[in-house]
Amino acid sequence: MPNATDAAAEDAVQLAGRLAGNAVDSLPDGALAEKLRLAGSEGRALRVKLGIDPTAADIHLGHAVVLRKLREFQDAGHRVVLIVGDYTARVGDPSGRSSLRPMLSEEEIEANAETFQQQALKILDPDPERLEVRRNSEWLDMPMAALFALLRTTTAAQLLERDDFAKRWAASEPISMLELLYPLLQAYDSVAVRSDVELGGTDQKFNLLLGRDVQRAYGQPAQAILTMPILVGTDGRRKMSKSLGNQIGVTDSPQEMYGRTMNIPDEVIGEYERLLLPPPAGAGAGAGAGPGGEQGLSRLPPMEAKRALARELVTWLHSAEDAAAAERHFDRVHVEGEAPEEIEEAGFNSDGGVVHLPAVMAEQFDISRSQARRLIDEGGVTLGEAQLAAGEHDVSPERADGQVLKVGKRRFRRLRAR
Repeated sequence: MPNATDAAAEDAVQLAGRLAGNAVDSLPDGALAEKLRLAGSEGRALRVKLGIDPTAADIHLGHAVVLRKLREFQDAGHRVVLIVGDYTARVGDPSGRSSLRPMLSEEEIEANAETFQQQALKILDPDPERLEVRRNSEWLDMPMAALFALLRTTTAAQLLERDDFAKRWAASEPISMLELLYPLLQAYDSVAVRSDVELGGTDQKFNLLLGRDVQRAYGQPAQAILTMPILVGTDGRRKMSKSLGNQIGVTDSPQEMYGRTMNIPDEVIGEYERLLLPPPAGAGAGAGAGPGGEQGLSRLPPMEAKRALARELVTWLHSAEDAAAAERHFDRVHVEGEAPEEIEEAGFNSDGGVVHLPAVMAEQFDISRSQARRLIDEGGVTLGEAQLAAGEHDVSPERADGQVLKVGKRRFRRLRAR
């Protein structure tokens, strides 16, 4: 008959399997289960670290993949240590870069840090027993002697093994000393907070492993690591990024979140479901979500699957009522072609007593004036209830003021004189 120690070890293995669900790497093999077993025997929670540099103001669903995994650790009784990298943001993470990142001002970094922390709490449990938020400026603004001690833990050869550095070195492209310092600074974060487990995207694998080496150099047990997949953006091809315009923000309005989700390609529906939605109760390790039933959304036709995914995401980050309203809005505007209940207003100036509509359209819908003229000439633009005729590019201010400008089936603005 198994003893209590064997049973605890088996429980740790099973929990580790669930927590590692959807992860690309759980390293070293068996390390997470051993961390869980030891923490259980010591009667304490694991310290699970995530460090993110506030280089942008908003969090998108790509960040939410890792944040959701952190929430799973919290729900299992462990403590998340969220490190807002206000100091490392001054250096700039070189991961995946072919050149040095542009520097942000301290004011930009601080504003982004505040926004990031607030938005992360849409996903994480704010209970102080389950969440610790730190700024790495607390320990990285260190004396020179402490920096020298950190530099002695790692060789230049180790740093140049990193994939992006290796490629740039082989191509004789410059690598700044600041960039070489970045992985060491991030690794020292693990020392400062005594991390048991660190999470990150697959592009952070080198940094996470280096954190283990640096912890050992400082006499600490080395952390276990989990790497999570990189979520593709709404274009279905590239990493989700605000700079690429293919993001869905966690604070997007319900209508915008629903609409952007409906724009993702059919082939990535399963990936979004697996990485962003919680698995059904009783599902095993690595199971996907199940709003569509036991087999998830894959059993549904693509359009129905996408609608179910959009509803689930809006419900998660807003509410079920918001999801229902967003779906009604989508159907009214995108299926039935009607104007939405709330229409964004657009101010216009009259030049010589006329309103030049192509200029208004270019400003409001991010198209060129020539494209705007072509849309009018092809009969794709209405003002109020009347379709604009070919060549009808200028109208009087009286005719434009207060009217809805509709471009195609889905773009609307209510015009107001400035």
